[in-house]
Amino acid sequence: MPVFILTIVIQIALVLHVLRTGRPTYWVFIILIAPGIGSLAYFIIELLPGLSGSRQARNAVRNVRRTIDPGADLRQRQLEHKMSGSVDATRHLAGELVDSGQYAEAIGHYESALTGLYEHDPDLLLGLATAHFGSDQFEDARQTLDRLIEHNPEFRSADGHLIYARAAEACGDDEKALEEYAAVAEYYAGAEAGLRYGLFLEKRGDTDAALTQLEEIVAAAELAPGHYRKAQREWITEAKSGIKRLTG
Repeated sequence: MPVFILTIVIQIALVLHVLRTGRPTYWVFIILIAPGIGSLAYFIIELLPGLSGSRQARNAVRNVRRTIDPGADLRQRQLEHKMSGSVDATRHLAGELVDSGQYAEAIGHYESALTGLYEHDPDLLLGLATAHFGSDQFEDARQTLDRLIEHNPEFRSADGHLIYARAAEACGDDEKALEEYAAVAEYYAGAEAGLRYGLFLEKRGDTDAALTQLEEIVAAAELAPGHYRKAQREWITEAKSGIKRLTG
């Protein structure tokens, strides 16, 4: 079968699939206007999740979906929340709002969920602290994380720990920030915590310690696998810039 005819057959099949399964009608236009690419995008976003349940596949689908339709995930979470109103649906919606930079609305949803049995839920409190930090409510972020630690002493979150250090810095509590940065940089999986620790040391005027910290980030990256360097490119690049600044 000629490629041109095969492309048309695939387009027709996918358009019918869109209509029969009740998927968003904008897919019809994407498939028809952009033959090949549109069909591939539809397959990756709408069909692939049902064929593979792996985390990597879900992340890939999520990234492509956000590129083509940035608001799709948020609309889906809003619909789920409207239909069920459950704590879990509220948490997912609030998390999506944080990812979208809508921190004030996220705070409202997190606070509404932190009642009854979920009054001290660690995941909700961490999400609330993240939203507070995103809204530049740094003292509220610290207080929320203190509440999390008080009621969930066994809970651990490297991201939460880093937010605590950054909030302490933003509040002007340099001694506490120094303590927390040093602690979280020891075990944080990526390069961000170490980079922020190095920059904080530089800000305090401890240039020797700052330079050592930044050089360790770059040295570790050179020995790490390629996928790590790609994922941490932003922080590694900033560490290199810091080294040049301190040695220039």
